[in-house]
Amino acid sequence: MLDTRRVLTLILAGGKGERLGPLTSVRAKPAVPFAGIYRLIDVPLSNCINSDLRRVLVLTQYMAHSLNSHLHEAWRFISRPVLGEYIESIPAQLRDGSDWYHGTADAVYHNLRYLEGSDANVVLILAGDHIYKMDYRLMLSYHRHTGADVVVGAVEVPLAAARAFGVIQVDDLNQVTGFQEKSASPSPIPGRPDLALASMGIYAFKADTLRAVLHDDAGDPSSSHDIGRDILPRLMRENKVYAFPFVDMNRKAAKYWRDVGTVDAYWEANMDFVAVDPEFNLYDRDWPIYNIPVHAPPPKFVFADEWPGGRLGIALDSIVSPGCILSGGRVKRSVLSPGVRIEAFSSVEDSILFDDVQVGSRAVVRRAIIDKGVRIPDSARIGLDLEADRKRFWVSPQGIVVIPKGAVLE
Repeated sequence: MLDTRRVLTLILAGGKGERLGPLTSVRAKPAVPFAGIYRLIDVPLSNCINSDLRRVLVLTQYMAHSLNSHLHEAWRFISRPVLGEYIESIPAQLRDGSDWYHGTADAVYHNLRYLEGSDANVVLILAGDHIYKMDYRLMLSYHRHTGADVVVGAVEVPLAAARAFGVIQVDDLNQVTGFQEKSASPSPIPGRPDLALASMGIYAFKADTLRAVLHDDAGDPSSSHDIGRDILPRLMRENKVYAFPFVDMNRKAAKYWRDVGTVDAYWEANMDFVAVDPEFNLYDRDWPIYNIPVHAPPPKFVFADEWPGGRLGIALDSIVSPGCILSGGRVKRSVLSPGVRIEAFSSVEDSILFDDVQVGSRAVVRRAIIDKGVRIPDSARIGLDLEADRKRFWVSPQGIVVIPKGAVLE
């Protein structure tokens, strides 16, 4: 029988997330706001709690202040040290001549002392910035049943998109026979030439196996110290490595797993939430996504001059968080984080506004991401002329305008 108390979970949350452009210039990628009131890391942490995994270490490094603050404020409810339950942030530490983490395997290696100080016999390693719902107990039970040294979470992805992921090859028993890290020519699933089997960045290791392989890898000067690129191929030569097909707890027809590693992917994932029937269900009480309570009044919509050209405070097909005020402005297909204010006669469409953004009167915002606290001046035009926007702001390949935190618009 699976004993979740013998599982130590490590969440890798130290990456720089450069492909998210200005959004990660002031924060770690897992701390990026998401779906109005959440941070990206709330998703894997919620999966842990829903899977009854209560011993969680979050390994941080780059721009960790906002992430650490969020973990302290939003997740301290789970900490009950007397019962051996905790979610704890572990910063990177320079010691014994070591440097900052050089890869995912190096990050875990430098924190092996926390494994040594526990009674865990299994280590579950997760990424801190993917969007999905998964009961990790199913994967851990599979790990125990197969007797594998390591099990890799795997999801089917279109072959055309597989170049962005680590791709796994398996035999008829799901034992891993090959691994390609972001290959230009990924191998398809046998008999399914349009699909590939991608690594989800989720690994269940036998504790003893993990210790041994990380020590070997640390002493290898030719290694890049990455779990996918180096550790899995090393283990495949002599150990049992299996793939676990993703079981989605999202309860939709299509399995939902998203790597929101680019601005365009991040924008698309947020825009999905404003659909009538979103692919990812935030309202599922059987598998909730937890977050910090927002201490703000309910959103407010004022002015109802419905005649043509009148002031109308209204939001359609949108997420509007607590503390927002739509004061005669119109919002369509957008995500508003807490404290946003939309002034009279302004228009916001297909956009994501972070906390405390203010949109001035008669301003227009289209296909944009506006970071915390930015004030859009009266009559400004954002997202209508991309050539002009590129001279002032960061614009994604698909034309999403990103205005960073601290920007001052004239």
